[in-house]
Amino acid sequence: MAFEGLTEKLSAAFQRLRSKGRLTPADVKEAMREIRLALLEADVSYKVVKDFTKTVTERCVGNDVLEGLNPAQMVVKVVNDELTAMMGGENQKLNMASNGPTVVMLVGLQGAGKTTNGAKLAGYFKKTQSKRPLLVACDVYRPAAIKQLEVVGGQLDIPVFQMGQDDPVKIAREGLRYAQQHGNDMVFLDTAGRLHVDEKLMEELQAIKAEVKPNEILLVVDAMTGQDAVNAAQSFNEWLDVDGVMLSKLDGDARGGAALSVKAVTGKPIKFIGVGEKLDQIEPFHPGRMAGRILGMGDVLSLIEKAEQAIDQKKAAELEERLRQNKFTLTDFLDQLNQLKSMGNLQDLMGMIPGMGSMKDLQVDEKALGRVEAIIRSMTPQERDNPGILGSSRKKRIAAGSGTRVEDVNKLLKQFQSMQQMVKQFSGKGASRKLKKLQKRGGFPGMSGFPGIG
Repeated sequence: MAFEGLTEKLSAAFQRLRSKGRLTPADVKEAMREIRLALLEADVSYKVVKDFTKTVTERCVGNDVLEGLNPAQMVVKVVNDELTAMMGGENQKLNMASNGPTVVMLVGLQGAGKTTNGAKLAGYFKKTQSKRPLLVACDVYRPAAIKQLEVVGGQLDIPVFQMGQDDPVKIAREGLRYAQQHGNDMVFLDTAGRLHVDEKLMEELQAIKAEVKPNEILLVVDAMTGQDAVNAAQSFNEWLDVDGVMLSKLDGDARGGAALSVKAVTGKPIKFIGVGEKLDQIEPFHPGRMAGRILGMGDVLSLIEKAEQAIDQKKAAELEERLRQNKFTLTDFLDQLNQLKSMGNLQDLMGMIPGMGSMKDLQVDEKALGRVEAIIRSMTPQERDNPGILGSSRKKRIAAGSGTRVEDVNKLLKQFQSMQQMVKQFSGKGASRKLKKLQKRGGFPGMSGFPGIG
């Protein structure tokens, strides 16, 4: 999980401040020393860390903080404000064309994830803004680059324009013309990368830029490469004057230094982040929300947005009717489990809940959830709807079919009975209002009672 180590160390530093009651300038400076070390260990740029801790210290040793009713909480607020400012202040959107297709030129080093993340971005705009994107294959050097773009485009039902191993500048020009003729309102140019920045690559990218005049040059960098990602961002910006950055593989970077450094070093905002391997695991980057996650304060807004995207409205209406009638089966639970899994990494979701991010002992056991799913899928439809018919022979068959033990089956059934008792409160009068209130919180009835969560 991104920022896991940083969150733990910052939470420990703040806890020591809270235990002191009134604070002195020496207490603040000691906390800043711990924060500075934590940021450096997270692979944040030394200059960025130095400027950050200097600014925070100057603000925190003022009378407004030290003489306040809750000085430790004020220090946390200052750190939160400055973290948010360091990462750009607020979400920055892509530059959109006022007339004609919006052209987004994706650039970056080889292996940063341009092809996959360009497709993710196109899929995001198709899903959230009903755009009609076109992917254009301008990488004519990397083996199978065109095929890869066609595969991910096919998975997202997005057309791909390609001209084989032709001149990349010509492909970009013809791709834009194709979009204009076929009603595509967004064009994503998947350009070539290199293992390192070189003059030939940059001159080609400059030629594409001059030819199609993109509305947005979006630099894709691999968050897992830390300061190398920041250095690459600086080089690309010097050659191309990029408009924004997309951080890929942020979910795999436990340190998070690139996310905290890139805006301060390049002056260019992070606009999107990749948070998983699936093609829908992409998010707009909100500095304030990310600061909240880093400080263990959660990110309720993003959690609600994920829940709204994941919840199938038709199934939600059907579930509402079943709850009103006091009917809730293992099939219903399996549907909810799948919707929850579609929201992304469950451990990361827990980190969005206020107070959970700093609880290092709290774990989501994905394997345990997998066993629950396997047990339910090993049941017949009749058994899922009427678990009371499950005798010893049926339980043995289900355990064998799911690769679990009879004891695991019994445990699930016992917990499901408890869940059904809880679900009774959603039946009858007022069921609709109660369920909608729960769904707005991103809740799924009874999830906490099952193995793997908590």
